[in-house]
Amino acid sequence: MSKRLETVFAGVTFKNPVALASGTCGFGREFNEYFDIQRLGGLCSKGLTLNPCPGNDGIRVWETASGMLNSVGMENPGVRSFIERDLEWVNGLDLVNIVNLGGHCEEDYLEGVALLNDHPLDLLELNISCPNTKNGCMSFGLQADIARELVRKVRAVCRHKLVVKLSPNAENITALARACQEEGADGISLTNTFQAMAIDLKRRKPVFDNVYAGLSGPAIKPISLRMVHQVAHAVSIPVMGLGGITTWQDAIEFIMAGAAVVQIGTGSFMNPALALDVIDGMERYLEENNIENISEICGII
Repeated sequence: MSKRLETVFAGVTFKNPVALASGTCGFGREFNEYFDIQRLGGLCSKGLTLNPCPGNDGIRVWETASGMLNSVGMENPGVRSFIERDLEWVNGLDLVNIVNLGGHCEEDYLEGVALLNDHPLDLLELNISCPNTKNGCMSFGLQADIARELVRKVRAVCRHKLVVKLSPNAENITALARACQEEGADGISLTNTFQAMAIDLKRRKPVFDNVYAGLSGPAIKPISLRMVHQVAHAVSIPVMGLGGITTWQDAIEFIMAGAAVVQIGTGSFMNPALALDVIDGMERYLEENNIENISEICGII
């Protein structure tokens, strides 16, 4: 592979700008059985919380037109288990290690960050779409002032490069992104899933126990692309774009809209090796158009 796809994000070099998105690839071991994941630019871990989380009861995944709904509920083994069982393995791979961290109160985030501070990783992706149990379960990522306070406190203790993952359900996505930048975020990633629902006609009840779930997949791509474009033009820190990418053309669109790196999630469920197809397609596009490096088209729109 040439250097055409090499990308620098917040001082971290990716050999190509394609990563697997949090919540869709575990910690990489399962996908490594299908293909050599070291061909990827990066890997974003399953969303971690301070303590182990069993996830939601009931149905967790539901297929929709051009996408899927999920209500997994942050099922994960907890930060300590990840450090003990998986972190060294991931760090041994030739790719950028992005660790995703969520929490249900400020203390959870801060203690999780403190534990990760003592261990090497490339980027810490802060998931602020989690419900704040001390604030009526409102997501930390809905209002800029709430997000600002959390990011400020995390930045004060975090020793790693900090990327904040935004929810598309935010009241004002650009104001939210600017608040994160002002409080010291090194980068932004977006979008997380869109709040949606499904109804079981036979039972005459919502499909999910929690009623609402997260919509992802090709259905959300045009909206996610618009939000990435807005945020990339509103901040001066780099942006990771995700939301419905299933082809190399999709990925190039996100790059042109301002994303320095893209993440692939739901598309991997349809084709586990989709990310490799995207990488190869992007490489061909650059060669055919005599583009020396992908940074030349980043944010050109």
